[in-house]
Amino acid sequence: MRNATHLFVSKRQLHIGNFTFDVDIGKNGLALNKQEGDYKTPVGTFPLRRVFYNLERVQLPSIQLATHAITRDDGWCDDPASPDYNRLIKLPYSFSHEILFRTNDVYDVFIEVGYNDDPIIPGKGSAIFIHSKSPSGYTAGCIALDKKDLSLILPLLSKDSEITIDEE
Repeated sequence: MRNATHLFVSKRQLHIGNFTFDVDIGKNGLALNKQEGDYKTPVGTFPLRRVFYNLERVQLPSIQLATHAITRDDGWCDDPASPDYNRLIKLPYSFSHEILFRTNDVYDVFIEVGYNDDPIIPGKGSAIFIHSKSPSGYTAGCIALDKKDLSLILPLLSKDSEITIDEE
């Protein structure tokens, strides 16, 4: 069995093995006490759950993490009032949610970070992913890196991989 690969984020850089990549974080920085909608990236150590990918645009390399092919009716609930808060849902959906199948390439491939999922606490933040950068230069709370860098790290990850996000 292969050892878990650990990702470490500090000072807007992601370190994995001998690699270092520049990343974007939440528009309002980092948070020890993340709240839904605060545009902050949570601080802590979290497992990596699954790789989501748009089957129409991406062919994944061989990877060890679980995968989920995104369909046009996939969403992620970000409404603390919903019983499905911080979970993958099917659209249409009556509560607030993110659409995972997008016209831009930000969610063509992304890694689900196991933040606020065991147990889920309504209002503590949802939909924390590692995804491709957008032109804005920030995220709503995720970690974002260049698409080519994201593709490079995918084969390095295992089912035991974790990410540590450290205060700057």
